[in-house]
Amino acid sequence: MMQFLKLLFSFAPWIAFLAIAHGSLERLKIGLIVAAALTLAMAVLKLHRGAIMWVGIAFFTYACVAVLAFQDMWTIRNMGILANGALAAGTWVTMFLGMPFTQEYAREHTDPSLWTHPAFIRTNIILTTSWAVVFTLNTLVAWLKTYDKSWPEWSYEATSYIFLLSAMILSNVYPAMVKRRREAQAAQAD
Repeated sequence: MMQFLKLLFSFAPWIAFLAIAHGSLERLKIGLIVAAALTLAMAVLKLHRGAIMWVGIAFFTYACVAVLAFQDMWTIRNMGILANGALAAGTWVTMFLGMPFTQEYAREHTDPSLWTHPAFIRTNIILTTSWAVVFTLNTLVAWLKTYDKSWPEWSYEATSYIFLLSAMILSNVYPAMVKRRREAQAAQAD
């Protein structure tokens, strides 16, 4: 359960943005300010780090300038696509660079002697890939919500939340399974 809470906390600026920034231009502006402030505060306090922090800083800086300073209608109209797309791109980049973003969080509660273990590396590749796929799918859902509108409004949100919840569950269940398997193999070897 603690892992789940840490995971939620690491996405706090994005969750705040998602919760606040819908329904009106005023709410969008407030959501951007809150998310940008949270991102910066968490970075300064070292509560946030790595790829997700940098993606947040880049995205919320761009969005704040585009929306608050210029009221850029293209950015406003495409905010969901841009937010999900930024997360997808940032996550895929960590994979292509060979540094899955989940490793930074996994190292907090993993013995350093296991950081180079193939199971640790494979687990983080699987988890980061799952997040990248979810963010990519949510980018598509946001695009459909913005430009297709063939589904009822609530179904776009529900689909997006289901994808996110799936990645969160996998991020908590899969490492625990790998750990149990490793401990069982160690017990058999003794």
